[in-house]
Amino acid sequence: MSNKPKKSVIPDIKQLIGKFNRKAFAIDVLYDIVGCFLYGLGIINFAQASNFAPGGVSGLALIINHLTGFPVGVATVIINVPIILICYKFLGLEFFLRSVKTILFSALIVDTLMPLLPLYQGNPMLAAIFGGILAGAGLACIYMRDSSTGGSDFVILAVRKKNPQLSIGVISLAVDGIIILVGAFVYNSFDAALYGLIMTITYSLIIDKIMYGNDSRKLLTIITTNGQGISDRILQDIDRGVTMINGRGAYTGAEKNVLLCACNKTEVFKIKRIAHDVDDKSFVMVSSIDAAYGLGFKSPTSDD
Repeated sequence: MSNKPKKSVIPDIKQLIGKFNRKAFAIDVLYDIVGCFLYGLGIINFAQASNFAPGGVSGLALIINHLTGFPVGVATVIINVPIILICYKFLGLEFFLRSVKTILFSALIVDTLMPLLPLYQGNPMLAAIFGGILAGAGLACIYMRDSSTGGSDFVILAVRKKNPQLSIGVISLAVDGIIILVGAFVYNSFDAALYGLIMTITYSLIIDKIMYGNDSRKLLTIITTNGQGISDRILQDIDRGVTMINGRGAYTGAEKNVLLCACNKTEVFKIKRIAHDVDDKSFVMVSSIDAAYGLGFKSPTSDD
């Protein structure tokens, strides 16, 4: 049995108190209020009003409300308590405290303000789409201040921490998919599952678009024997920077150059063409990156 003492959270709390900034906290609260308001509109005034549940803890809270009449905001808090306590050690104290603040704001707004606003009574498909847009915009506001509404976010991040070989998309699909399927049985409608899925996909796309949309870039990795020639052409023709790394083929043992070049989507074809013009045996890989910061892209301090 190990006698290693457990790490105390008191030093972490003291460190957070020392870093406390009133202006930053006020901005956090403002983003929380706006984000929770938009998220609540999507969940209550569109999804709940149209009798379907999206993924996540809020979807589970809607299901509980449908079965028992229990308030959605309070149900969300109760469901979140064991989740955040279990996942706390994986996510850190600061993120934990930020998320607790957001969860309480969300519950208060959902249960007190949303019932005062009109409910959407139109086409459920439109409810799924526009509810997803509102919820996604709200979550993006919350995520931009390094916070969370808890629930499935915590589960996904914790599972990912323990099993890094699993993609976030796979974990998210499994967690949200189960809740959406349960909703289909509770609402006694397969359409409810489809609407819930549409809303979940919509708000995921909106989050990515708001947080990364205009900054989304491509990263080209080029393996070649003429790295200098390709990089010179890229600099000359497209005016993009290139990072060159020396490498060696594992099978042949031949010396290789590995080039890394971040660019806009419209520049991908030009760079591929340059690589194969200079070295027709070059190997080019194209991958997506959420954002690029630095010279020629977004300023590293622009999100502060």
